[in-house]
Amino acid sequence: MTDSQPRTGPAIDPLDAARSEQYRFVARMLAAPPDAALLDQIAALGGDDSAMGQAFAALARAAKQADADKVAREYFEVFVGVGRGELLPYASFYLTGFLNERPLAELRSDLARLGVARATGRHEPEDHIALLFEVMADMAAGEIAVDTKTQAAFFARHIAPWAAQFFDDLAIAPSADFYRSLAEIGRLLTDIESRAFSLAA
Repeated sequence: MTDSQPRTGPAIDPLDAARSEQYRFVARMLAAPPDAALLDQIAALGGDDSAMGQAFAALARAAKQADADKVAREYFEVFVGVGRGELLPYASFYLTGFLNERPLAELRSDLARLGVARATGRHEPEDHIALLFEVMADMAAGEIAVDTKTQAAFFARHIAPWAAQFFDDLAIAPSADFYRSLAEIGRLLTDIESRAFSLAA
């Protein structure tokens, strides 16, 4: 989503690197349907005994059985649709019931303060959940140079109030099949980050 000045400094903590990877993965999957090559990569993923590890293992099993064309149709039905999809993955909609409302204006103001601009070729409103997760990925990776307090504030203002509900809705969306497994990963990531930021406060 973003065009920002990369940080030039020491290597990031492995935990932050893992956070960034998870945010970026979920963002990629919500931004566009995976092609056959990406499905093959996902199918090769392993998982440990943690809840997140099991969620990734479940997604890998789903990817092994998935057909790229069917997943693309599923993505269209869930997120795009004819007129609109089954879900509208925008903060404004979840928080106000309408698109392009105050949450989007507040987000744009915060992004401007962070020195983040919409990337060329991206036309959807910035409060799309994929774009918000990309910002969090960039923060965790140090590509947007902010401290933990700033990350926590951004998460609390723009993601925490609605992301868990979005992922719950995705898990039960009528056309969701492959994306049910992704919903669990997104829900867990949101919950883990919420708890971690509350402990760091």
